[in-house]
Amino acid sequence: MPLSLIDAALRGMVLALALLLLAVLLRQRRQVETPAGTAAMLLCLGLVVQVLGSAPWAERHLDCAAQAPLVGVAVGNAVLFWLFSAALFDDSFRWRPWHAVAWLVAALLGAVQCPVVVGLDESDALRRAARLGLRVLPLLCVAGALWAALRQWRADLVESRRRLRLWLVLAGATYTLVQLAARVSTPLGQLTPGLALLDVLVLLAVLGGWALSVLRLAPGLLQLVGTPAPPLPATVAPAATPEPAETTSAADQALAQALLQALAVDRAYRDPDLTVTAVASRLAVPEYRLRRHIHQQLGFRNFNAYVNSFRLDDACRWLRDPAQRDTPVLTLALDAGFGSVGPFNRAFKAHTGLTPTEFRAQALAENDNR
Repeated sequence: MPLSLIDAALRGMVLALALLLLAVLLRQRRQVETPAGTAAMLLCLGLVVQVLGSAPWAERHLDCAAQAPLVGVAVGNAVLFWLFSAALFDDSFRWRPWHAVAWLVAALLGAVQCPVVVGLDESDALRRAARLGLRVLPLLCVAGALWAALRQWRADLVESRRRLRLWLVLAGATYTLVQLAARVSTPLGQLTPGLALLDVLVLLAVLGGWALSVLRLAPGLLQLVGTPAPPLPATVAPAATPEPAETTSAADQALAQALLQALAVDRAYRDPDLTVTAVASRLAVPEYRLRRHIHQQLGFRNFNAYVNSFRLDDACRWLRDPAQRDTPVLTLALDAGFGSVGPFNRAFKAHTGLTPTEFRAQALAENDNR
């Protein structure tokens, strides 16, 4: 069979998978809109454009004006991959204007290659800078995706997401590096028929694995990771002393009581280096059981968020206390178990809507007016 027919067949499979995933994500979006779901849809659309634009026929026969937007979208996909990883694995991820700016810069860098950069002399500084940018940008995006996947892997309580982290990001990183190496190996960055076939084969493997995860192995995963964590009220007290949910066995009930004793009574959360592994060892239970209990029974998807609920309860109580009026916020944050004031401020405002200073001023003013 001619190589061109094999390439066309594989591209058709990739397009079918991408469009199927897009349809599933659009259906899920009607139920709940999440940053991870939105990023996944944008990435699917970007891959459709990339697969069509990188076909050997398109690269050989389309003029620069026609190729420019296709190349721009393909380069922008590296940024979308990074943002998708960040949205999928970070429960606190929110869309920011600079995300769109980052994609636009990448897309423009790709779009100007053919009509502007290729026509310049090899010694031209602009051409060298643009070519260097095309090589560095994917590497930076891969590094960002790996960082997003690995940064809180130990604290992640969602087992399906923990399994997905390494596979998805490593597969995506492998594809990005393979594509980059293929482009760099040719003078004008155009793929030979053999390299184009390798490119689409690797992409098909990555997209196929992702489709299995979303459609079969972990249905609703993109919804799960994007739903808000159980909110803490301004007082934070209910979340800091959770009541064990109805359990199915005496062992589960014993685990709930032991966990409550270690956190609410013994205040293990005041150790800033506390990990789920350390708590599991302290309670003499398998780590997977502790993760499952905190996630399924208490409703937390991240161990740090669970521990911080206790720390925030202390902080709110101290900030409302007139006797602590002159105690620095940093001191209170460290006493509660936060490692530094930065994470404390972010966690505090996320759950109360106020900075610690604003919360203290409001609480003390209400107390003085009584």
